[in-house]
Amino acid sequence: MRKLMSAVVVLFLMAGLVAAAEVMVVKYDKEKKEVTVKEGDKEATYTISDKTKVMVGDKEGKLEDLEKRLTSKVANKMKLDITTDKGAITEVKLKGGKK
Repeated sequence: MRKLMSAVVVLFLMAGLVAAAEVMVVKYDKEKKEVTVKEGDKEATYTISDKTKVMVGDKEGKLEDLEKRLTSKVANKMKLDITTDKGAITEVKLKGGKK
């Protein structure tokens, strides 16, 4: 019973390390691959890398899809669902896509 309870406690602690949120893009630095986002009143800067998983609608996308949208003229009005870990974006969910 103790092992089971310990495993459950560790599971909840590990789940708390990864944060997911819907954010608004403020700016994107293509050279540094840094995305500055705003969630509520707070701004934060995260990095993206080749390990960042990109989802477009229900399908898996490419990092190029994300970078293309971040460099567009309407990027500062774009909302993203992101999952972060230690200052890096691990997963991005883009809304829309081709119908």
